[in-house]
Amino acid sequence: MTGTLYGLGVGPGDPELITLKALRILKEAPVLAWPAPLEGDSLARSIAEPHLDGHHREIAIRMPMDVARFPAQQVYDTAAAEIAAELDAGNDVAVLCEGDPFFYGSFMYLFGRLAETYPVEVVPGVSSLMATAAASGAPLAARNDVLTVLPAPLEEAELVRRLKEIEAAAVIKVGRHLPKLRRALDAAGLSDAARYVGHATMGERQTVCPLTDYPEEKAPYFSMVLVHRRRDAWIDGRGQEEAGE
Repeated sequence: MTGTLYGLGVGPGDPELITLKALRILKEAPVLAWPAPLEGDSLARSIAEPHLDGHHREIAIRMPMDVARFPAQQVYDTAAAEIAAELDAGNDVAVLCEGDPFFYGSFMYLFGRLAETYPVEVVPGVSSLMATAAASGAPLAARNDVLTVLPAPLEEAELVRRLKEIEAAAVIKVGRHLPKLRRALDAAGLSDAARYVGHATMGERQTVCPLTDYPEEKAPYFSMVLVHRRRDAWIDGRGQEEAGE
């Protein structure tokens, strides 16, 4: 009998947003694995830390954050081999995943290497998408609006093309791409419909404001820009006529 691999969504930052199921597995699994930059702390582990009692063996999956080198296949090969050894020994392994494991999460690369050989269970978590909407105090989309998720690393012309077509959008992976995103939003006529959310649910680090009021040229890694073409269409029926309702 081999162990089970768990892709454990631990939520966007607030330790209280871990689901009951994820918390149970976190406490029961003998082995934890977690992603981290080459240097520094792991956000996923820091979210789980208040719930840890010290009984786990831990596997650090350290990887470069440079887009040009990511995903670093050899890092995942090494981590998968280390995790497989634990699974072969009959030990369950919980891989801690920020937000949700399958929403642009690095867990997919471990899943791709191990799922055909070992039992795997993916435990969904509160995603950054839901957390930023809650932090911003506004719905992601209203009525029949189509919600589009756009990665900011897209080429500027592609961002402009897609933004011109959106009804509501969440732009992820903002970081150093913020100046390009601002230009794309201007070109699409949506700058005044964009809200910036940084470090959602992370206490005093959380920042929420209209994007036009955000003064920095770069955004932190954990940030998102939310856009709604009809602005506050969800308040008192505003925007219904524009939506054809």
